[in-house]
Amino acid sequence: MKKALRAGAVLIVADPRRTELASLAHFHLALRPGTDIALLNGMAHVILAEGLWDREFVEDRTEGFEELRATVEAYSPAVAAEIAGVSVDSLVEAARAYARAKPAAIFYTMGLTQHVTGHLNVLSLANLAMLTGNLGKPGAGVNPLRGQNNVQGASDMGALPNFLPGYQRVNDPEARRKFEVAWGVSLPEAPGITVMEMVDGLGNGRVRGLYVIGENPMLTDPDLSHTREAIGRAEFLVVQDLFMTETAELAHVVLPAVSFAEKDGTFTNTERRIQRIRRAIAPKGEARSDGEIICDLAVRLGSPMPFRSPAEVMDEIARLTPSYGGASYARLDGEGLQWPCPTIDHPGTPILHVTSFPRGRGRLHGVNYIPPDERPDAEFPMVLTTGRVMYQYHSRTMTGRSPGLDALRPEPEVEINPQDAEEFGIRSGDWVRLLSRRGRVKVRATVTGRVAPGVLFLPFHYAEGAANLLTNPAVDPVARIPEVKVCAVRLEVLGRSPRVGQ
Repeated sequence: MKKALRAGAVLIVADPRRTELASLAHFHLALRPGTDIALLNGMAHVILAEGLWDREFVEDRTEGFEELRATVEAYSPAVAAEIAGVSVDSLVEAARAYARAKPAAIFYTMGLTQHVTGHLNVLSLANLAMLTGNLGKPGAGVNPLRGQNNVQGASDMGALPNFLPGYQRVNDPEARRKFEVAWGVSLPEAPGITVMEMVDGLGNGRVRGLYVIGENPMLTDPDLSHTREAIGRAEFLVVQDLFMTETAELAHVVLPAVSFAEKDGTFTNTERRIQRIRRAIAPKGEARSDGEIICDLAVRLGSPMPFRSPAEVMDEIARLTPSYGGASYARLDGEGLQWPCPTIDHPGTPILHVTSFPRGRGRLHGVNYIPPDERPDAEFPMVLTTGRVMYQYHSRTMTGRSPGLDALRPEPEVEINPQDAEEFGIRSGDWVRLLSRRGRVKVRATVTGRVAPGVLFLPFHYAEGAANLLTNPAVDPVARIPEVKVCAVRLEVLGRSPRVGQ
């Protein structure tokens, strides 16, 4: 994105915080956490009112236009800006800039999806892209940036409760029969349950055991007190990971896995590119690749699934998954292949939706703003939002063991606006306590203009001062993703304490 900026691109960033990228943007829309739909509807209102929409694309490629127009009519720039907490001028100018850019690309991350309206937020982005004809073209599209390097590949391979590999539905009898024949097993007809439902299931006895691979829910799930209690009730907990994480410490059995540098296989990135990875060093100690562990375990449980090689796994994927049908290790040298790649002579698909959408016409949706599940009140008057910082990654399983990175950001700090800091008598480095309806944490404060008055930001990476002790487990009713980006909190000042070295 910085390269594109240097080449003359216009950058719009919608983020409650003034991040480094936001400081470089032509337009930083510092919206209130959880008001994405209002902001996006306001932009759509401007694009329609000023005739900036792509009539040909909308007429030829979409449906639902009148529903969308009727909905966004209520979101004038003044109304939308008031809800979102941005200036009317910035909203209007950003809408014009996006509509006039040809092509224009939208990129979003979990700041958009980790809300009770997460799936509606994405529909609102899709509305903007279709209104302006920014789909099916080089440099356009609605692009989700994945939180880890093979999230796309895991989803492609069926690591979702309602899909078999290649997004073939579990409740599709023909798809299910194909895999049953290939695997020699009987598959369930009903979709499975989500991560949040698994944790709740442990708490109420519906789920008795859990097998966790490369995940650390004891730091990354919302309402960690509930998560700890639920996981503590598991009759049997297995964790397969590189390091002894907070979750692994609770496990009955820990299976040591290898890092990316110690195994062969493929990763699929956010642009659907299937890429080879090659072992650079021998596995350390007793660690083994995930595939070897899973196949060995299957054999010991009475299912003949011997592990031969990653190449054979890819060959099976190609046989059973149409979108990967033309993929093989022989074809993945160089830059890899972008699915759909259905046959061995297919070149791959760099751009989706060039002439049509999978459902035929793209569906425009009238999406109305719904407030966050939890809003400030007299008892908890401030809004907490959570996220990442530059120098730490996810639950610090790896970055926390890197002395150089950890020295740059060794502990969590809650960001507080100078206006709020003055009201509370807080200076940077002071200890404060944050309390929500679910828990409390003690952290140092950083006084900064990166956040707006009334908003606090706390990174979720750290076990000490864990942000997710505070966050709200309410979920999106469709995507079942928790609303960790917005919750109501109270701030208490604990006093001053010099930092190490001061």
